[in-house]
Amino acid sequence: MATATLGPPRARRRLSRREDVLTGYAFVLPQLVGSLLFVIGPLVAVVWYSLHDWNVLANSFTYSGTDNYERLATDPGFHDAMRASGIFSAGLVLLNVGLALGLAVMLNQRLPGTATFRAFFFSPVVVSLVAWTIVWGFLLQADGGINGFLSQLGIDGPNWLREGPTAMLSVIVVQVFKNVGLNMVLFLAALQGVPKEVREAATMDGASAWRSFWSVTVPLISGTILLVSILTVVGSLQVFAQIAVLTQGGPGTSTTVIVYYLYQQAFQFQEFGYASAVSVVLFVIVAILTFVQWQTRRRWVFHEV
Repeated sequence: MATATLGPPRARRRLSRREDVLTGYAFVLPQLVGSLLFVIGPLVAVVWYSLHDWNVLANSFTYSGTDNYERLATDPGFHDAMRASGIFSAGLVLLNVGLALGLAVMLNQRLPGTATFRAFFFSPVVVSLVAWTIVWGFLLQADGGINGFLSQLGIDGPNWLREGPTAMLSVIVVQVFKNVGLNMVLFLAALQGVPKEVREAATMDGASAWRSFWSVTVPLISGTILLVSILTVVGSLQVFAQIAVLTQGGPGTSTTVIVYYLYQQAFQFQEFGYASAVSVVLFVIVAILTFVQWQTRRRWVFHEV
């Protein structure tokens, strides 16, 4: 009798669990198919292409093994692109993260006009990247708006986009002003989540404003600092439109970053196999940097063990 009574409910529970599993797979399936088609598949294809000498104009596609990677090791153009990417990434990360945190701290004081100030710095985030870059291209010309303003002050401004040091600096500044608003909002949200009681306790213990910020606030928002740092580093290594619109990699190769160098190899020189090898190396660099940042979080991110 016990078996006959318990049997049907158990069967219904098994059927219900099976239906739940199938429902879960049905919800996951579109994402899984999309990842296979548009992420995993292209990654595998790029690795396969990097092992071939593929010239579209010559209609040739021959297996070359690791020749493309060996060429990368001795290619001065790729080395210049690596150096330019390193300079761009370092400058962008330092300026973007530092400025975003400073603006967030200021806005967190709830001074009059902070809403307008916040909107002013966040508005470039929603503007088209190409449109934003074109406008800055006009401003940074030798006879553009910035040099026109400097001339009113009696200063002879440089040709910002046609001189090596100022060209890289100009591209970095344009990108900083484009995205600093997003990081500012992330930092502001983190700062507003810091308990007021903790800061007041530090003040009562005699901590100065700087000591309170550095020893209390920064550890409590360290998770957001990690997030912003990873996003900014990854984004800095993927920059393309700003270079293509403002400098086209010049003057010389001073602003030819890795992604723009990849574009040149693929779509100007039609060496798709070699360009695929460059993209694989870029993927590995981004993965390593992200992994290193994630692993070092235990040393400085609060509550990480």
